[in-house]
Amino acid sequence: MTGKRIDTVIFDLGNVLIGWDPRRLYRQLIEDEAQMEWFLREVCNSEWNEQQDAGRPWAEATALLRARFPEHAGLIDAYHLRWKETLLGPIEGSVALLSELKARGVRLLALTNWSQETFPVARQLYPFLQWFEGIVVSGEERLVKPDPRIYQLLLKRYSVDPATALYIDDSARNVAAAEMLGMHGWWFRDPVGLRERLVELGLLESGTRVMSHG
Repeated sequence: MTGKRIDTVIFDLGNVLIGWDPRRLYRQLIEDEAQMEWFLREVCNSEWNEQQDAGRPWAEATALLRARFPEHAGLIDAYHLRWKETLLGPIEGSVALLSELKARGVRLLALTNWSQETFPVARQLYPFLQWFEGIVVSGEERLVKPDPRIYQLLLKRYSVDPATALYIDDSARNVAAAEMLGMHGWWFRDPVGLRERLVELGLLESGTRVMSHG
């Protein structure tokens, strides 16, 4: 890693700036907690959801599961039809940091694993997404993190020198993929830890306290 000054911060969005958990929806639909966890592990699981992040249409995705689990058809359809209810809202401490970075003139980009069909809902709900110079959405590119090609696409599209960029994600494997391409990485756990790192890197000034949870 070179000693170049960091001038660009690249954010993941889900569970860094915007809270997301399908349990928020399914606790309303499945009374028994163990049954709900089974459904999210065996039916509408993360591997299935990731295919929508990779560009698979929701209509195709839900049809596949309805064919396999016809007795759960209504619950399967709810994942898409009531997707908005899986959002937990802004992580306020992180949004405050984003605002500070913006005020200091730091270049802001985002790289997110997100369905191209549902991301417009987030754009409408969260005005702070407009603060980014650009957002690369996996569903639009048909590439998902940690595939190095989606990071390379962002670097090329926005002419980013990886040695001057900090990449932030709540997934350790996604951070590792960014670091393999020469970026600085930060595995996000909470806004307090992120602020400390941003101060260490000279991107923010010390002294401001942030909330640990949104």
